[in-house]
Amino acid sequence: MATTPRTPGATDPAPADERRPPDRGRAHEDARADDNVRVDDGTPAHEDARAHVTAQADTDARADDTAGPSADRLLLAAARHSAGRTAVICLLSTVTAGCALALPAALGHTLDLILGHGASPYLWTALCAALISAEVLLEALTAFVTGTTNARGGSWLRRLGVQRVLAAGPHHASRFTPGDLVTRLTGNAAEAGTAPTTVATGVAALITPLGGLIALAFIDLWLAAVFLAGAPALFLFLRAFARSSSDSVSRYQRVQGELAARLVEALGGARTVAAAGTARRERDRVLAPLPELSAQGRRMWQVYGRAVVQGGILVPLLQTAVLAVGGVRLAAGDLSVGELLAATRYAALAAGVGSVIGRLNSLVRSRAAARRTAELLALPAMPYGTRPLPADGPGRLELRGVSVTRGGCEVLRGVDLVVPGGTTTAVVGRSGAGKSVLAAVAGRLTDPGSGQVLLDGVPLTEADPAQLRREIGYAFERPALFGDTVGGAVAFGAYAPDGPAVEAAARAASADRFVRLLPRGYDTPLADAPLSGGELQRLGLARAFAHAGRLLVLDDATSSLDSVTEVQVGRALIGEVRAGTRLLIAHRVSSAARADRVAWLENGRVRAVGPHEELWELADYRAVFADEPEAPDEPDAEPADGGTGAVR
Repeated sequence: MATTPRTPGATDPAPADERRPPDRGRAHEDARADDNVRVDDGTPAHEDARAHVTAQADTDARADDTAGPSADRLLLAAARHSAGRTAVICLLSTVTAGCALALPAALGHTLDLILGHGASPYLWTALCAALISAEVLLEALTAFVTGTTNARGGSWLRRLGVQRVLAAGPHHASRFTPGDLVTRLTGNAAEAGTAPTTVATGVAALITPLGGLIALAFIDLWLAAVFLAGAPALFLFLRAFARSSSDSVSRYQRVQGELAARLVEALGGARTVAAAGTARRERDRVLAPLPELSAQGRRMWQVYGRAVVQGGILVPLLQTAVLAVGGVRLAAGDLSVGELLAATRYAALAAGVGSVIGRLNSLVRSRAAARRTAELLALPAMPYGTRPLPADGPGRLELRGVSVTRGGCEVLRGVDLVVPGGTTTAVVGRSGAGKSVLAAVAGRLTDPGSGQVLLDGVPLTEADPAQLRREIGYAFERPALFGDTVGGAVAFGAYAPDGPAVEAAARAASADRFVRLLPRGYDTPLADAPLSGGELQRLGLARAFAHAGRLLVLDDATSSLDSVTEVQVGRALIGEVRAGTRLLIAHRVSSAARADRVAWLENGRVRAVGPHEELWELADYRAVFADEPEAPDEPDAEPADGGTGAVR
C-alpha cells in the first residue's frame, strides 16, 4: 500500500475521511466527518436516487421469499403485545358463534311447536329473540374492541419501527428511501397490526362452519354426508385463494413503497422541477410504477372475486343438495319441518366460505405487510455501553486504524488521527475524499467497519449514550429544525438550555439579529419564519453552540454563509462558545487558516497533518481549495431543495 511523504513541519500522517454515502439529492449528508485524508484513484460516484429505488424494489421482491420467519415472529410478538384484548375478542367471537349455532335449533324447535299445536311456543320464541339480540350486540362489541386493538397494534409496530430506524443511525437507515419508510411505518404497520384480531375472529369463523357441520350430523347423518361430499372442492379453492392472494398482495405493497419513494423525492426537488419546466416529465417518472400497481391491484381483486364467485356457486349447490335430501327425508317421515329448517340453516353455516375468505384475505395482507415492517426491525442498532467519560476530560479524539466501506468502496482506509483536547482541527480534501464519513465516525453517527474511535480514552461504542450525546455537539450543512418555535429549535437537543443560553448561542452564530426581526422573536412559530439558506444554517450552528460539549463537530456548517458572517462565526466559536475540541469540515482557505492544524485527506487516507501555513507551501494542498466553489457573498442564499434538508 503506497504511503504519503510527510509534509514539512506536519505531524504523523493519518489516514482519514469517509466518502459520502449514496447521495439522494444530498438527503443524507448528516454523515460527514473529518480528519487526515488522502486521495486514492478517484472520486466515488454518487448513487442516483432512481437507481436506488429500483434496487430497493428488487430487495423487497427477494425479501418476500426470505422474510417469512421474521414476519411470523413479528406477528407473534404483536399477538403477545395485545394478548389480553385478543383473548377478549376471541371470547366474544366464540360466544357470538355459539349464539349463531344455537339459533337454528331454537328456530326449528319453535316451528315444530307452532305446527304441532302442542306446548306453548312463547318461551322458545323469547329464546330465539334473545339469541338474535345477543348475536347483534356481541358483534357490535367485537367490532369496537377489534377496532381499538387494531389501532393499538399498529401504533405499537410504528413505534418499534421508528425506534429501530433511529437507533440504527443514518447509514443503515438510508437503505430505505424516505417515501418507502413512510409507507412501511404507516400503511404496512397498520395492516400488520390487524393480524392478532384477524386470528382471534378467525377462530369464530372456523367454529361456525365446524359447529354447523356437527349440528347437521346430529340432525341427520345423510345430510352431513351430502355436505361432506362437496367439502374437498371447498378446501381446494380456499387453498388456491390463499396462495394466489399472498403473491399479489406482496407485489402490490412493494410497488406502493416505490411509488411513495419517487413522490417524496420529487416533492423534495419541487423548486428545481418548477425552474426547469419539467413538471410533466417528473410526473411521468413518479407515476411510472402506476401501471404495475394497477395490474397487481386488479390481480388482487380478480383473485378475491374469483374466490367469492366460486364460493357463491359452491355454497348454494351444497345448500340445495342438503335441502333436496332433507325434503326426501321429510317426505319419508324421518325429519320434521323444524328439523329441515334447522338443517338448512346449519348447511349455510357449514358452508360459510365468505367469512373464511375474508379472514384469509386479511391475514394474507397482514403477513405481507409484516414482512416489510420486519425488514425495518432487522436494521442493526448501534451498540452502546455504560462506561462514563472521565470527568472534565479535555475532549481528546482518537481514530485508530479506522476503515469504512460504502457501496463496496473503501472510503476510509486505516485512518489514524489524534485531535488533541481543546484544539481546533480542520479537515480538508477534494470531494469524495472521505471528509463527511470521517465526521460521522467522529460524532458517532456511524461506526467504522474496522478500527476504533475514542473520546478521552473511552471507545465510543462503550460510552454511555446519554452522556455521549450531551458531550458531542454537531452542526450540519443543511440542518433540519425541530420544535414549535425558533427558540425551541435552537434549544432542541439532549437537554434544553435556558433562554439566556439560547440567545447567547444565537448571537455567537450571528443569528440573534434576524431572529429578533421576526414577528415574535424567539417565540415565532417555525412555520411562520421563512428562512434563507444562510439563516437556516446559522440556526443550526446556534443549536450546536447551545449544546457544545467537550467535542463539537462542524460538518461544512458554514457553507451557506457569506464571507463576513463566516469570519464572525469563526471568531465567536473561539471566544464565545464553550471551550472544547473542534473538528470542522472546511472548504474555505479562511476556515483552514483559523484552525490550530489541518488534516488533509486524499482517497480515504490522511496525506498530512500540520499547520495550514506549512501545508500551504505544497501545490497539491493549494489545489484542494482551488477545486472548491466559493461560498455565497449574500447571507440570504436560498436553501437547497426540500427546505430544511435532511433530518439530522
